Amino acid sequence: MKALKIFAFAAVAAVMAVSCGRSEVKVDVELPTNAEIDSVSYLLGVNYGLMFKQQGFAEKLSELDMALLKKGMEDALKADSPKGYNDTTFAKQFKINPYEMNRIFNAYLMKKSEYRAEVNRVKGEKFLADNALKENVDTTASGLQYTILAEGAAEKVAVNDTVTVKYKGTLIDGTLFDEGEIPGHVSGSRGLIPGFDEGIRLVGEGGKAIIYIPSDLAYGPRGNRGIEPNSVLVFDIEVVKVNKFIPKEEVTE
Repeated sequence: MKALKIFAFAAVAAVMAVSCGRSEVKVDVELPTNAEIDSVSYLLGVNYGLMFKQQGFAEKLSELDMALLKKGMEDALKADSPKGYNDTTFAKQFKINPYEMNRIFNAYLMKKSEYRAEVNRVKGEKFLADNALKENVDTTASGLQYTILAEGAAEKVAVNDTVTVKYKGTLIDGTLFDEGEIPGHVSGSRGLIPGFDEGIRLVGEGGKAIIYIPSDLAYGPRGNRGIEPNSVLVFDIEVVKVNKFIPKEEVTE
């Protein structure tokens, strides 16, 4: 449906352009000045650029054929408006059927996603293999890697303990994607990615660690907002506060 929204936006732009055309009729009302036209032209470019970026169609301008982009806009401006949804006569006015947008765009985005996922998988595996050889890095049975900076309290965080954690999350290239504090997390619950939840149980209250989370213990092949598929994540964590879980005593009659 996103592609259809883009097409609708282009149609609106075409209507605006036609409605602002000069007329043979003389009136006392002035048309927009050249400066105003320049401003609108630039802002339309900004609007389209932001839309491309948000939709993931292009990470950089060199990925797009600007000549074809311009040609498509010109064709849209010159085309007769569709008489109804899936108007075959309307579609024939273009080099590529506009009603194929969803299929073509989705195939494009899928290939890009699969490519990035594979690149990240290979990079992540190499990073973890090299990282595991470092003297101060240990590995758990799940594949989580970690470096203890401060053990904290002797009693480590256990499942069902309620913890407050400060964290800073980066990608393996050092790019920061999130930082802050998580209050009141119940260890062992589904509130956090598995690798993070496992990582906080490596120390006690006041403990600090760096945890290296394989993608299968993070967001996996789907990724997450701003995090590409198959990304290895690195977190600096500090367990600020721990409220130990106290099971309720069973009532006996």
